[in-house]
Amino acid sequence: MIYHRHFQLKKYNAFQTEAFAKLFCEPETIEELRQAILDYPEEQKLVLGAGCNLFFTQDFDGLVIRPNLRGMREMPDQEHDSVMVEVMASEDWDSFVAHCVENGYAGLENLSFIPGSVGAAPIQNIGAYGAEVKDCILEVIALDIHTGESFSFSNHECEFSYRDSIFKRTRKYIVISVVFRLKKSFHYVEKYADLNKELAEVEQPSLSDVREAVIRVRKRKLPDHLELPNCGSFFKNPYISAEIAERIKSEYENLPLYPVEGGLLKTSAAFLIDRAGFRGVREGNVGTYPNQALIIVNYGTADGNEIVRFMNRIRDAVNTKFEILLEPEVWMF
Repeated sequence: MIYHRHFQLKKYNAFQTEAFAKLFCEPETIEELRQAILDYPEEQKLVLGAGCNLFFTQDFDGLVIRPNLRGMREMPDQEHDSVMVEVMASEDWDSFVAHCVENGYAGLENLSFIPGSVGAAPIQNIGAYGAEVKDCILEVIALDIHTGESFSFSNHECEFSYRDSIFKRTRKYIVISVVFRLKKSFHYVEKYADLNKELAEVEQPSLSDVREAVIRVRKRKLPDHLELPNCGSFFKNPYISAEIAERIKSEYENLPLYPVEGGLLKTSAAFLIDRAGFRGVREGNVGTYPNQALIIVNYGTADGNEIVRFMNRIRDAVNTKFEILLEPEVWMF
């Protein structure tokens, strides 16, 4: 395995900001990955998947590891109506979802067309159109980033919550594979207004119908990160109290609200950003996407700090208007 020094990371993050890694490697096997951990015990480490949910504001003074762990296998399941599939972390997420739909395996179709790798899915607990990946995860296999020791995490041990997991909070583990339990039968259940509207004229939507509808909606709303660099949804949808919700609704009756745990309500970060005057705004080489205020796009800067400054302008505007401090969903280094 080759270790590169002073390695340019621009093409390894979705915003395409420039930064150099002190050291960089691409292990092809679990043993090479473990060796990379042990070869440089004193260096801080960062593991990259597809880089779709992070960007750089400065050089990384340590070892950047970009594993290339490929493969997929189906396993027998005790439950008659389900199948277990183990997928290696570096496999493309949407290609895996397409494989599931083509084979009649249900559970992940609402998560179609999300860019990134399979290994990133449990870290972020990715979600879209009323579904979260945690609902289909049986087990996550990971290595300790400091010792290379292997661990198996059950769904419960992953400590999943909204856009969060033990892997994201601790940054102590490298995901090497994910085991999914998927259904062999499918019946469409209405979960999300935009998707329901897209499928309104389909009497009994199939898995393929749902996947194609999700892709159509995403293409209308979201920019292609390969053409207009972005990290997808930049902020989490905030959880607010009923009191705050009522205060905002007194001015904006159409404020989206969804009940969540603890008596709180989830609302739309995009709605708040829009009403704070930042939909389709461009400042220099950074702006919000005209079709979706939750997306910050890069029109040409190589400096991640320019994106951070624009992010803070949005947060300040929303906080000033609504007294809600938005939390970034994107990782910044």
